[in-house]
Amino acid sequence: MRKLLIAANWKMYKTPSESTAFLTHFTPLVKHNDKAEIVLCPSMTSLPALVDAARSTHISIGSQTMHWLNEGAYTGETSPTMLTAIGATHVLIGHSERRQYFNETDTTVNLKLKSALAHKLTPIVCVGEHLNERESNLTADVLKLQISVALEGIDPAILTPLVIAYEPVWAIGTGRTATPEIAEEAHKIIRDQIAHVAGPALAASTRILYGGSVKPDNAAALCCLEEIDGALVGGASLDPKSFADIIHNDTST
Repeated sequence: MRKLLIAANWKMYKTPSESTAFLTHFTPLVKHNDKAEIVLCPSMTSLPALVDAARSTHISIGSQTMHWLNEGAYTGETSPTMLTAIGATHVLIGHSERRQYFNETDTTVNLKLKSALAHKLTPIVCVGEHLNERESNLTADVLKLQISVALEGIDPAILTPLVIAYEPVWAIGTGRTATPEIAEEAHKIIRDQIAHVAGPALAASTRILYGGSVKPDNAAALCCLEEIDGALVGGASLDPKSFADIIHNDTST
């Protein structure tokens, strides 16, 4: 049985004080939640404060990205050892905005995934197609390639912490959401490709999240589907009540 995972990607929002204030208001709203794992991914400057504030809660804290090396002359980057040193437990890898604006590729996703696993960070690997790719009937080809390269050279035995987030790029921040049928079809393609690359056992146990304009009013319809194991939430996760409502709606079925 795959446990639901609901993750918040705060992108470039919230100062440290705003992040801890969020947690103060949010934690009581989900104190009775026992069906979903909850992860907050703030900006780098808020990570230490949020890790400290969340220690007595059941909420995990993750990073929005990381470098794959432990140290080096890489100005502005954050290493996996830095993340684990402050107590972060999860990391987003290959978000579409990182791919679009910061030149991340399937190959760097693979390097980061290997590093995250080596440092016992739970990786949330983001995949998804652009609108022109969907309209050209290339969704399956894009997803299969992204999964294949991400998992290349990794022993399936160490991939058990893997989480995949399917984010149709055309639905991120646009207000457009994939229908439940579209989302489930994409998730099935991803799960089948994991089975092809790393075996059916890993495919059966891997949680695949949906991300792309997830809101309280569409969360239940998406997360009640067999292939969808939770959500990666952007803008709607910035408000404590909105994010709590998503979690309640996700876990109500």
